[in-house]
Amino acid sequence: MRLKRIFSMAWENMKQRRLRAFLTTLGVFIGITAIIALASLGEGFRTSITEQMEQGFELDVLTVIPGSLFAGYRRERFTDINVADIRQVSNISVATGVMQIGNVTLYEGDKKVTAFVATAVNFSEFQEVFHDRLRFETGGIPEEIGNSSLVIGYKVNHPNETETTFANSDDEVIMTVSVPMIKPPYIKLENRTFTVAGTLQKTGAAGLTNFDYWVLIPLDTAREIYGNVTDLIFVKVSNSEFSEAVAQEIEALFPPYQITVLVPITLIQQVDFILGMVEIFLASIASISLLVAGIGIMNIMTVSVMERTREIGILKAIGAKNRTVLAMFLAEAALIGLVGSLTGVPAGYGAAYLLSYVLSRFVTPQQNRIVGTPEVERATVTPIFSWSWVIVAVIFGVVICILFGLYPARKAARLNPVEALRYE
Repeated sequence: MRLKRIFSMAWENMKQRRLRAFLTTLGVFIGITAIIALASLGEGFRTSITEQMEQGFELDVLTVIPGSLFAGYRRERFTDINVADIRQVSNISVATGVMQIGNVTLYEGDKKVTAFVATAVNFSEFQEVFHDRLRFETGGIPEEIGNSSLVIGYKVNHPNETETTFANSDDEVIMTVSVPMIKPPYIKLENRTFTVAGTLQKTGAAGLTNFDYWVLIPLDTAREIYGNVTDLIFVKVSNSEFSEAVAQEIEALFPPYQITVLVPITLIQQVDFILGMVEIFLASIASISLLVAGIGIMNIMTVSVMERTREIGILKAIGAKNRTVLAMFLAEAALIGLVGSLTGVPAGYGAAYLLSYVLSRFVTPQQNRIVGTPEVERATVTPIFSWSWVIVAVIFGVVICILFGLYPARKAARLNPVEALRYE
């Protein structure tokens, strides 16, 4: 019997038992919907995290940190000799050391603002490293390295996210810094006057170098207060493809576990791999519902074989072979799987967008605070359509239905025609 005729008969049999076929197909539909919804949400979440990390980390910039993040060892700060040695490594465009001061308070007239990240930099080198990130609202990078100029980040200059600014370029501001002392009280507050060289535009980048919350001051000025020390070294490589090789060469300059080199590409790849595994895990959990639907298919088709015993006996009596009867029941199972899968795919993406909307509205948002003012940022995840997941889900749904329909189909094919005709 031709395959087309077999599927036609299977479809007619499903139409005669519409409620049973509908309920059986519904189980497959729910399973495929769950798989597609979780897979598309997982893919969207992975893409969103990867994009945010790429925005927060320049792929061609390495960060050298004193001590080991993994071995629990913390070395002393870097020296200018360390920075000079790193500059000799091949495929490095520029290496610059910075000093992190911590919290500082700025005053401009009767206005006051607190910056949580004050960093001392060599402005010319720092601009070479982060050329694309240093975009100015007013002013620009100071031309002289050793002067008393500073650069203010967007969130520091706009603490309430309004058009009102704390300061503009060429304004003079007073910075209050904490100076460590050997004798009590061990900390002395010292005021320094700076001229605002420029104010940065909003970047919104997430990561170690979110300049929105930074205040940049000259490295030479900071060393007059705190001494000749370097907390971090930023390294710009000529091509991001050399990042891992350059990182290994830098690590070879120091004894084991004395430094940590953060390589953005490696970090992003590891995070992407982990999120990919989470995505597969979520889809695997959703596939359990499809297995449950398969058990239902086996049960329903077993009952169907019992109900259609005389029909099967008649088919065999007029010459139908075992493989024909087997094919008829497997075709019915395949149609259930195909219909449930094809309708479950669009429903899955619809459910994914619904879940995304619900999560963005009811999940507690992240809050960033500066000068005590909360800034609410709701994270949104856009589900991503993937043909690979569609193909896998449809094939998986059909295969599961065929596998669970195999036992009742074989049972039907092996019926003795004489006994089948006698069955009441």
